[in-house]
Amino acid sequence: MDTDERIARDNVVAVARDLDVQGLNRGTSGNVSVRFRDGLLITPSGLPTARMGSDDIVPMGLDGTHPPDQKPSSEWRFHRDILVRRPEIGAVVHAHPVYCTAFAMCGRDIPAVHYMVAAFGGPSVRCAPYAAYGTAELSELALAALADRNVCLLANHGMIAAGASLEKALWLAVELETLCHQYAVALQVGAPAILSDHEIQATVERFRGYGLNAPARA
Repeated sequence: MDTDERIARDNVVAVARDLDVQGLNRGTSGNVSVRFRDGLLITPSGLPTARMGSDDIVPMGLDGTHPPDQKPSSEWRFHRDILVRRPEIGAVVHAHPVYCTAFAMCGRDIPAVHYMVAAFGGPSVRCAPYAAYGTAELSELALAALADRNVCLLANHGMIAAGASLEKALWLAVELETLCHQYAVALQVGAPAILSDHEIQATVERFRGYGLNAPARA
């Protein structure tokens, strides 16, 4: 294992642990992947992040192959499929945070109740219909929900955030859980106002140079 691969593996572990630290995940339910060379690196199946080290991260080919002595996350399929079909995506985070999952359990999209929805690429966050975890059907439904978006909910399951980097994917996951929390509270207060598609599209354009979207300086 060379230095670049060791760093990439360490970064996957760090993000997986950060999901726990930030309250987005519990136990062994979340998973993280990053594009690496001609394939990807992904967290293993059923291993708590507290016990996870860089040697536990599983290398996979885009054809789904992996070392026979290692078992990738049970959700490897949608990680792989997102990276194959979305060349601009470099990393994928999947988790079961409380508020995202609550809306997913209700099968509800998140409308434009706050301008930050624009950070996800459009005027809503879609909730993909239910399919069993780890299946090709779930992967196809997730890809459809992610069309022109970088996050989605998975009905009766959780959420996906996909970004150009691990840092961006984690940031999107945190922002999505925050938005779902705010929306849940707003629904208790009354009927949240929905921003227009025109307003959200204008904000999408403004976000192209915001925060982690900003172009790197020379």
